[in-house]
Amino acid sequence: MTQVTIIDTGIANTASVSAAFERLGCDVALSHDPGLIEDAPLVVLPGVGNFGAGMRALRTRKLDQVIIDRVENNQPLMGICLGLQLLCDASEESPGIEGLGIINAMVTRFADEVRTPQHGWNRVGDGYAYYSNTYRIETIPEGWDGETSTHGSPFVAYLRRGTTLACQFHPELSGSWGADLMRKWIENAKEAAVC
Repeated sequence: MTQVTIIDTGIANTASVSAAFERLGCDVALSHDPGLIEDAPLVVLPGVGNFGAGMRALRTRKLDQVIIDRVENNQPLMGICLGLQLLCDASEESPGIEGLGIINAMVTRFADEVRTPQHGWNRVGDGYAYYSNTYRIETIPEGWDGETSTHGSPFVAYLRRGTTLACQFHPELSGSWGADLMRKWIENAKEAAVC
């Protein structure tokens, strides 16, 4: 059975993420133990809420360097919503607080003329995903591939590099399309481990 470890930051709704992976037949565990997360085959960084609070939670639990090392070593990691934003350099939401710096990008607020937060469904490539966000990355950074959505103007829906997948939307709440994206991430991680 595929094992998935969800990082317990203390500020994320992990129940829906856990349930989504269990529906895919995975054995799911929550952990904030750096050693366990370092060695886990598949790791998910979920997140809801404030960028600064998220970074404080990671640093307090000594998980920041563990996450950086996972991505640098091409160990599978999925970031969800705030989890994507924490991988970036910084965010307008929390001036002066450094992110993990894995994604060379600044997280910015949607323009004043669009409704925030963006709650609901939005198109991503060939499907639709469920969003709940006020902040976003505007363009796909160099060295990553991915897809965009539009809310007033284009913004990053998800980024992918190696076995890292970072989604601004909630794949666990995005129906069969989101489940298929999660399944493909698992399959890609297994193929990379075999090579």
